[in-house]
Amino acid sequence: MGHRTLSAAVADLERAGQLVRIEQEIDPHLEAAEIHRRVYQARGPAIFFARVKGTRFPMVSNLFGTLERAKFLFRDSLEDVRKLVELKTDPARFRKQPWRYWKLPFLMWRMRPKFIRSGPVLRHTTTISQLPQLKCWPTDGGAFVTLPQVYTEHPDASSWMKSNWMKSNLGMYRVQLSGNEYIPDREVGLHYQIHRGIGVHHAAAVRRGEALRVNVIVGGPPALAVAAVMPLPEGLPELAFAGALGGRRLRMVQANPAREGGGSETPAALAGGVRLPMPAEADFVISGWIDPLRTKPEGPFGDHLGYYSLKHDFPVMTVETVYHRPGAIWPFTVVGRPPQEDTTFGALIHELTGPVIPTVIPGVHAVHAVDAAGVHPLLLAIGSERYVPYASTRKPQELLTLANAILGQGQLSLAKYLLIVAKEDNPELNIHDIPAFFRHVLERVSWADDLHFQTRTTIDTLDYSAGMGLNAGSKVMIASAGPPRRELGTSVPSELKLPEGFSDPRVAIPGVLALNGPKCGMRNAECGMENQDPDLTRLLAAFDSAFRIPHSAFEKFPLLVVVDDSNFTARTLANFLWVVFTRSDPAQDVHGVGAFSRQKHWGCVGPLVIDARLKPHMPPPLESDLAVVKKVDALFARGGPLHGIGG
Repeated sequence: MGHRTLSAAVADLERAGQLVRIEQEIDPHLEAAEIHRRVYQARGPAIFFARVKGTRFPMVSNLFGTLERAKFLFRDSLEDVRKLVELKTDPARFRKQPWRYWKLPFLMWRMRPKFIRSGPVLRHTTTISQLPQLKCWPTDGGAFVTLPQVYTEHPDASSWMKSNWMKSNLGMYRVQLSGNEYIPDREVGLHYQIHRGIGVHHAAAVRRGEALRVNVIVGGPPALAVAAVMPLPEGLPELAFAGALGGRRLRMVQANPAREGGGSETPAALAGGVRLPMPAEADFVISGWIDPLRTKPEGPFGDHLGYYSLKHDFPVMTVETVYHRPGAIWPFTVVGRPPQEDTTFGALIHELTGPVIPTVIPGVHAVHAVDAAGVHPLLLAIGSERYVPYASTRKPQELLTLANAILGQGQLSLAKYLLIVAKEDNPELNIHDIPAFFRHVLERVSWADDLHFQTRTTIDTLDYSAGMGLNAGSKVMIASAGPPRRELGTSVPSELKLPEGFSDPRVAIPGVLALNGPKCGMRNAECGMENQDPDLTRLLAAFDSAFRIPHSAFEKFPLLVVVDDSNFTARTLANFLWVVFTRSDPAQDVHGVGAFSRQKHWGCVGPLVIDARLKPHMPPPLESDLAVVKKVDALFARGGPLHGIGG
């Protein structure tokens, strides 16, 4: 059976040789995160921090550091979950092979939480300041919970008399414990993106004019953490999935509704309904409420795109009680430029839900959110192109229908660049073979026809590439179908001449040249057709002249990227993906040689040019504190507890 508690999972990993203990005191201020990053990059074990400075609670991290370890933790239940997915994709399988699904009634029973009168999590209480004050990056605005499970229920579905777990949301939204203007031990910040399930509950609370009750769960059965990040279909609560993945019914307990900790008695607070249920085996639960119309500055925070997300107003949670179980352990993770531990979550999610994609959007065979590009900025897709099958010349048609459908699906809607190709052109194309996918696109794409923009729309809250404020930016769909139209270059053309200020051309991948450009001095919001960066204007003019020469140097390079460091960009595929797709906004940074606009369609006849330089409005990339790095070196040296990990 699965692990009922986090401590059971820790013990299981230790027995299997997949966990290392650090007995000496570790500072949660930057030091623990630096250790975690180094161990993760080495594909090392989970890490148990037995003594943590400033708190009596131990910490654990890197629980999901590899896909193999995640599968090990859920080894008793993964097959059952896969069978559920099979029936979702093809319900007829049950009639054809009923014996394969004989456990289904037991699995359905496990998906229903078990409500009990009391549980370990209610045994003790503490305060926010006594919790581990984890700070991961030097400019973070304070201490954060990085592996939380935030539980809310739809205000229309609960009342003073009862809660309604069937109308609940469990999501992994970051929580700021200290810093900024938060009242110590009384307030914490909640940051969530506009498309998240908690946002629906928040909007309902605004409509009803009442507080939204919230439980921030930390620790507990490992299945809870995975459930909190799963893109589940409407009507399937995360608590139910946690029961299926955890291999047992999730035990839930409700606190005494008597108000604890001196909570406010304002009408807004009292309207929030009963105390929400909480997992009985959780290690910690921060219980409180949100006034849905009240915000405070939250951040900065070193985030999963590899840059800081900046300080903005977000909901503030009033803390009523902080519960914890005996022997509680504080789990955490660290995010930053991918890959990080959250990469494993993505891999596990794809393994479990990938087969469902064709049932959700018929005609779509595969979708891949590219982790190295920060997940949301770049989406690859393979679909069918079956419209007008008798046409002598094939072009994207059904692919455009499918692309719009993809951009209407949950977190996929946050993509900035969506590249979609026709399965019929290469049935063997593997969507996870990124170099092969780009080669397929660049050999076939017509920049005059295959670019389709969506401007002034919503993008990822954490993406600042557009310079238009929070959640604002653009998207481009690049759909290509038909036979190859060009051969791709693999070496820098000897006849290539660059205008002053541009230098060091490098082949990033076949068909793509990376060029050093002058430091960008303009914010994207200041640029436009009438006010384009003058350096870029010179580059496009020079390339336009060169492109018109027969047998141009650009014939084999349909894509040019202007960057701050072409050597770094071209050094690895991961560098190319991260630089180009996190530092550009399609509507403002995609340019072209021989560009035109016709009937509101934009295209170009020569190479596409993406300006992927850092702009003045963009936050800085994440960098470790050198003094902390030097201190951590000692732990990995001979005689240290981490010697031999990461060489």
